[in-house]
Amino acid sequence: MLTLSPSIRIFVCLAPADMRKSLDGLSAMVAGAMGEDPLSGHLFLFRNRAGDRLKVLYWDRNGYALWYKRLEKGRFSFPKRTDGRVAIDAATFQLLIGGLSLDRVWNRQ
Repeated sequence: MLTLSPSIRIFVCLAPADMRKSLDGLSAMVAGAMGEDPLSGHLFLFRNRAGDRLKVLYWDRNGYALWYKRLEKGRFSFPKRTDGRVAIDAATFQLLIGGLSLDRVWNRQ
């Protein structure tokens, strides 16, 4: 499990990501599609089109780290928009990676 500092921000990429992308491809998406600095130390979440896979990219002191999760059943719920990004807090992140549907939370943003 990831240990999160209170100063870390968590950004969700709303466009579906190709899960074949690795560190360099995802960091390019952070800079391009999300308009953020991939070396900031913040967490960047990506979901595939089907919604059953999630990747988390972050800069860890001296290199990129990548965390990957695949659900056997269900989907990770993201906002219905498919452009840009949205920031979430650590509690929402924990619920999201736990597989909980966050449709009501997303609809308020």
